[in-house]
Amino acid sequence: MRILQITAGTGSFYCGTCLRDHTLVQGLQAAGHDAVMVPLYLPIVTETPIDYSAPLFFGGINVYLQQKFPLFRRTPQWIDRILDAKLILNLAAQRTGMTKPQELGELTLSTLNVQNGPQIKELERFLDWLAAEPPPDVVCLSNALLMGFAAAIQTVVKAPVVCSLQGEDSFLDSLPPQYAGDCWQRLSELTDDIAAFIAVSRYYGDRMRDRLNIPREKLHVVYNGISLNGWSTGAQRCGPPVIGYLTQMIPGKGLESLVDAFISLKQKDTVAGVQLHAAGSLTAVDRPFVKRLKAKIAAADVADDVQFFPNIERQEKLRFLQTLTILSVPATYGEAFGLYIIEALAMGVPVVQPRHAAFPEIIELTNGGVLYDPSDAAALVNALESLLLNEAQLRRLGDQGKKAVFERFGAEHMARNFLDVLIEVTA
Repeated sequence: MRILQITAGTGSFYCGTCLRDHTLVQGLQAAGHDAVMVPLYLPIVTETPIDYSAPLFFGGINVYLQQKFPLFRRTPQWIDRILDAKLILNLAAQRTGMTKPQELGELTLSTLNVQNGPQIKELERFLDWLAAEPPPDVVCLSNALLMGFAAAIQTVVKAPVVCSLQGEDSFLDSLPPQYAGDCWQRLSELTDDIAAFIAVSRYYGDRMRDRLNIPREKLHVVYNGISLNGWSTGAQRCGPPVIGYLTQMIPGKGLESLVDAFISLKQKDTVAGVQLHAAGSLTAVDRPFVKRLKAKIAAADVADDVQFFPNIERQEKLRFLQTLTILSVPATYGEAFGLYIIEALAMGVPVVQPRHAAFPEIIELTNGGVLYDPSDAAALVNALESLLLNEAQLRRLGDQGKKAVFERFGAEHMARNFLDVLIEVTA
């Protein structure tokens, strides 16, 4: 089966969506399928090498300039190619925060109406490439924000278009109010163009079905998977207990809540020598946030017990996970899945997560952690303290979680389940 996976990149940092899509494509390729990843907007940042057979389309700089200035809708291709250069796009992404929703309302709505929008030149280039390629059996969109491409794609190829659902609601809800409602309405209108929706959790599938009025028969759930190479040795922990955090260092992921809980835990002084280690993507836009947290940590006189590891690579991540006793990412919004949970569990590290969003579902499937009430300010502190003081429970949860991840959340499992949906829609 020939499968096109269309994914919007970030250009400068790891994101769960890009990591999942790349792992999915690799899994489909390993299963013998001709799966091709097609990047949009910005280069896709992955943990392992990625070999594109497709060029990048809708380069972020060109798309932005065409939205704002009519002159750039008529520029020659050689200028467009310069602005689409990977180095230039990466630099722009690092300096301007090109994925921030607060600045992208008008552009998001325009993309959902791409056949009639300012980026028609970009669309024509993409469709010309698509027409010249071997015809795909199915086209996969990374998320609902790309649904505006579906009808245009089907003017060139007759293949069905499927759409993954993996966390786009938080972006849409963060758009300026004058655009957010129109974007949600437009997405509801575009659902007829999609043959199947594939959500990364039951929680998130239900949420998006309600918000977009997706017919129940079109909705499927395929849980995320990870490449388990490197996790098989298990954790080799020694020294004082370490609470870990592993994801983007942004407010919505709850890093400040974890810092506050850690400070309270140190003040209680019931867990001897406990430390906090935070790792993950850190962009220039979010450095002031982390700087403020470091000041709070210093003011509480616990700076010697806290370490930050920004923008670590895959091997560094594996070593980081081996040092942890617990992982906690107390995200404050409706997380669609949380790759960091299965990454930690794959290393035998139990998790402590709020009882909302997809977390209860993932904990139920893995038996690898505990949940706490996010409405209770002391609940996170108490959950961390209780687990850190119970070595038997730590070991049991870690063992259960690791077993479940290796049985159900590997890349090959995700690819096989995803393929089952593609076979259904192409039958």
